[in-house]
Amino acid sequence: MPSMAALAKTMVVECVQDPLIWLFLASVALAILWRRRGYGPLPPGPRRLPIIGNMTLVNQLTHRGLVALAEKYGGLLHLRIGCLHVIAVSTPEYAREVLQARDGAFSNRPATTANFYLTYGRSDLAFAHSGAHVREMRKLCATNLFSRRRAETWLAVRYGYGALARDVGRRSGQAVNLGELIFKHTVGVIFRAAFSAGDEELDEFIVILRVVSKVLGEFHVGDYFPWLRWTARLGFNRRLHAARSALDKFTDKIIDDHLRRGKNPADADLVDGLLGFLAEANLSKGKESENALPFTRDNVKAMIMSSDAVPRWRRLLPSVVVGGGGWIWDPCPDPVDGGVGVGSDGRWPRRGGGESRGLWASWRCRRR
Repeated sequence: MPSMAALAKTMVVECVQDPLIWLFLASVALAILWRRRGYGPLPPGPRRLPIIGNMTLVNQLTHRGLVALAEKYGGLLHLRIGCLHVIAVSTPEYAREVLQARDGAFSNRPATTANFYLTYGRSDLAFAHSGAHVREMRKLCATNLFSRRRAETWLAVRYGYGALARDVGRRSGQAVNLGELIFKHTVGVIFRAAFSAGDEELDEFIVILRVVSKVLGEFHVGDYFPWLRWTARLGFNRRLHAARSALDKFTDKIIDDHLRRGKNPADADLVDGLLGFLAEANLSKGKESENALPFTRDNVKAMIMSSDAVPRWRRLLPSVVVGGGGWIWDPCPDPVDGGVGVGSDGRWPRRGGGESRGLWASWRCRRR
């Protein structure tokens, strides 16, 4: 019988002579060279494992965890989550460079598979690619949809203020959790100001939001390893389609109800404003104009459910509903003032309602 050494030698010779082995090795080498091509020196960061990178640190990437990493690696650090390269900044100088000096390079937000599908292919403002369309939409929203004067004309706001006062009055002499009451009535005001719908639709909306939030927060391996996107067929796609179907059913009903009853100038809501944009876009179809704004029904539906609209309503309404100076949002000083980092949801809440650019900070709400 041939010895083990002879068998090993025979196998090596056969492998060397097999063209498929050489093709495989060449493919691996080309892939490595392609990944390294065009990359300059990356910022320092924690040691990465093969393939998965820094995925073992995901549970630690809170604002406190990023501050701890920044203290060790500096104000600009690099993480690799699967195939994604993530840069975190934690000093005002680097943040200014990202948000102002290099704004054009960092203005687009990354979208996961769920984000892309549930926003109708980036048809909203939160994940739409930066450009003339987004700038025009933001200008229209700031001047027409989310202006303070517009918020103060919503009947839902005045009704919510009175309902809150009556609710507190009914509990005279009792201990009242004012924060819970304000939250409850603010959610109701936001919903009525947006849709002019009742409590039954509000309950349905909350259920849909929970389903959507669960899907958006679900881990999908294909977002981090593109060659594993096929695993979505094992159940993720089914849950994603179910959430989208629920969204379509709810938003189509809201839109159809508004189209059927027509716009009431005395009590126009958010959907009325969006449908006004849609009507203008339909009238301008076929006209060659630099100022023409492409706007479709999908844009209306995505804007209704846009995660970017919620912080805007939240900033607008408390000062109207609570009255007086209202509530203001400040960065939390804990653990360190101004500690920032790259957020998984791409939010960057800034004072004065500034647009987000892919960074986040820890913020708190306080009385003025």
